[in-house]
Amino acid sequence: MLPVPAQCDTVHCSRTKEDQGEETAFRDVVSFTPDPLPVRYYDKDTTRPVSFYLSSLEELLAWTPVMEDGFNVALEPRERRQPPLSSPRPRTLLCHDMMGGYLEDRFIQGSQAQDPYSFYHWQYIDVFVYFSHHTVTIPPVCWTNAAHRHGVCVLGTFITEWQEGGRLCESFLAGDARSYQAVADRLVQMAQFFRFDGWLINIENSLSPAAVRNTPPFLQYLTTQLHQQVPGGLVLWYDSVVQSGQLKWQDELNEQNRIFFDSCDGFFTNYNWQEDHLQRMVAQAGERLADVYVGVDVFARSNVVGGRFDTDKSLELIRKYGFSAALFAPGWVYECLEKSDFFQNQDKFWRLLERFLPTHSICSLPFVTSFCLGLGTRRVCYGKEQAVGPWYHPSAQETQPLFGEHKLAGDGAGWVKTQCCLADAWHGGGSLLLRGLIPPEVDNVAVRLFSLHVPVPPKLFLSMVYKFEGSMDVQVALELTTGEAGSCHVGSVSVLNGWIQVLLWAGHGDVHTGWLWRWQETGSRHSPRPLQVPPTKLARWVGRCGQQLSGGWIQRCYEVSLHGCLLQDLLVSFSRLPGSSREEKSFVCRLGEIQVVDANSLLAPLPRVQNVTISQIRWVPLISGSEGLPARLLLSCTLHWSFPLLQARCFRIHCWERTGSSSATEEPSGTEKPVFLGLAFANLYRVVDLAVEAARFGQDGRVEFLVEPVPREGFLVPQAEWGRAALLYSAPQ
Repeated sequence: MLPVPAQCDTVHCSRTKEDQGEETAFRDVVSFTPDPLPVRYYDKDTTRPVSFYLSSLEELLAWTPVMEDGFNVALEPRERRQPPLSSPRPRTLLCHDMMGGYLEDRFIQGSQAQDPYSFYHWQYIDVFVYFSHHTVTIPPVCWTNAAHRHGVCVLGTFITEWQEGGRLCESFLAGDARSYQAVADRLVQMAQFFRFDGWLINIENSLSPAAVRNTPPFLQYLTTQLHQQVPGGLVLWYDSVVQSGQLKWQDELNEQNRIFFDSCDGFFTNYNWQEDHLQRMVAQAGERLADVYVGVDVFARSNVVGGRFDTDKSLELIRKYGFSAALFAPGWVYECLEKSDFFQNQDKFWRLLERFLPTHSICSLPFVTSFCLGLGTRRVCYGKEQAVGPWYHPSAQETQPLFGEHKLAGDGAGWVKTQCCLADAWHGGGSLLLRGLIPPEVDNVAVRLFSLHVPVPPKLFLSMVYKFEGSMDVQVALELTTGEAGSCHVGSVSVLNGWIQVLLWAGHGDVHTGWLWRWQETGSRHSPRPLQVPPTKLARWVGRCGQQLSGGWIQRCYEVSLHGCLLQDLLVSFSRLPGSSREEKSFVCRLGEIQVVDANSLLAPLPRVQNVTISQIRWVPLISGSEGLPARLLLSCTLHWSFPLLQARCFRIHCWERTGSSSATEEPSGTEKPVFLGLAFANLYRVVDLAVEAARFGQDGRVEFLVEPVPREGFLVPQAEWGRAALLYSAPQ
């Protein structure tokens, strides 16, 4: 359990009741000599919270969770997926190694980085390893949040190297079992606390006979304990040391290193293999072919097969023999090629590999995505511009689709291309851009965006936000395919063939005025008819449905009743308007959001944000006024609150500033809007360098902080239901 900061340890506080709930007011006398912050957890220049690593065994063994560790705890539990990671299907591991690690991704609350690295082809990935050359590499929480949102397992790295690594290994492996068990216990505790999924163990130094004898028991103990504490957790061993204790990379699994493979969940080979290595490994791996991750250095260093834009050659051989693949440093497309062409190069790299990369399916509802990459040149909130300027916050990356170009089967000329786009956004920093062509000989073209494996609840609500670029005679449809799960029914109509296609028509410029849509059976396809008035309890979710929204966006909402069915694919199709000519039609469409929600979840009450506290207050003079006293101040402080995290997508943090009043209950005027500060993906947030007016003698300054919960279903919560706390501050006497 994360320690909660005391509410009144450094400031005097009082509680006051407000009409809309309970607010806590904290009082502070401005001082420019604050208590120092723990160096490990905060950037020394800005006091922004940062992800961290450990450089020694002593640091690891001494670690116990404190309040600041809460910044690094992942909000997102790992989504269920199909097939599960334990299936025998060959897997794909991505090992992220970029310029030493802990770059802009270390800033937990995001940064203003321009042209940062971003990864978004998650549907191809099963395991993500964050790699650096620090002894204990804890994955930055932003990567864990993004990966878990896509059902991807996240591993940290425990590495020892060179002579210092040899001394470190001697200190915990050459002694009795208690020494290596203490290290393993701490590694398990860190994975459990920070909510990532396990470790890559990389011993790149020679081991003494005593140390190498204890290495398999260390791996066995670590693996057993991790499985007990972290469901679905993994421990992988890197091909380096052999059973004699020598540092001798084998580039394969063989008799010299299989004792380590037999002691954990998997084996990550070195990179200088050839096809004969793969042939020999088939017999060594036996039934555990998928537990052998054949290393591929995307930088193509040394004597390797493939790499760079020829990495498909590596994958072709690896899959030929049924092994999993470990792609090391695919950030090559960012590090070594033009930054201005990054998105095109990244899409090209993964497009060349896609035939060797089986996808996995999403298995839970609600399913909500705005296609945001966790970065942008401006920030948009439901069609309204919230901030202008570059931002980078990978925790804010939403579920990403399958990217690429999809062509009609056969010799047809029709196609649809999907790509991320930062030029426009409905929510976040970008949208999904779809370009395509409907040839004269067909009526429509379609593209699969997501693979699903979700048993359908009795009633679903769906929503799509979209807009076309330019005027065109094309309509867009959201399509679901369902597989039979026992007997599949649409409403009261039984579907006999086991497969149905549900089409949700939302034509460009159509004249429907209903809030929701209800199904009306018309053969094997199902056309909706308007439902004029939404149920009262759903009013928040459907508030914008059927309306022309700001920025030219349109939102359509639908109601679907299915029984005994399994959702399998989510597609978007584009078709000619009825009665239009048969000529070739091109189109450009943006998707701003898709939602698939269990209707019952919209009926459950949303919990309130409670117990908002303010602590770790720091003041810095900004602008001097008369008599040498500061007229403006920079305020930094930590907010903490209570809310069940499994019910939150994130939290939006806002503030109001009031001066010249000591009233804790004074509300800003009805027309005044709070200022957006940032996003939080935990129950705490660090306010950094907020400019406020200095308090005058005899009067209090006042800043009110508001914590807006964002439900997983994706609707707006009224401001009256946000959490809040006020800071009353006075000038020093």
